[in-house]
Amino acid sequence: MNDVDIWGYHPSTGHRRGTDLIGYRVEAVDGSIGKIDRHTEDVGSSYLVVDTGVWIFGRKVLLPAGTVERIDTAERKVHLDRTKDQIERAPAYDEGERVGDPEYLERFGLYYGKPHM
Repeated sequence: MNDVDIWGYHPSTGHRRGTDLIGYRVEAVDGSIGKIDRHTEDVGSSYLVVDTGVWIFGRKVLLPAGTVERIDTAERKVHLDRTKDQIERAPAYDEGERVGDPEYLERFGLYYGKPHM
């Protein structure tokens, strides 16, 4: 893994603060995984929640903003730097949990490459 913060958008992604990404299609390295259900731009803890639809039985997944490789606003697509298999094996996202809690985000940070600080 690189040493860029997993909880922030990389400067090269094309992310512009205030852009509403809800509804954007999400593309893993090897194919489509679903659409963005919600996202945050919180400094130090930005993430996407993706509704995978039928791909993994309607499960939602949480992806740290640092997994975003590129945002294409014209096509309304977010491209990730992870494979479908990596995303499918990620810790389970639970909508009932308090996502902002550092302990909760820590599980995702460890899985995707870096602890949440």
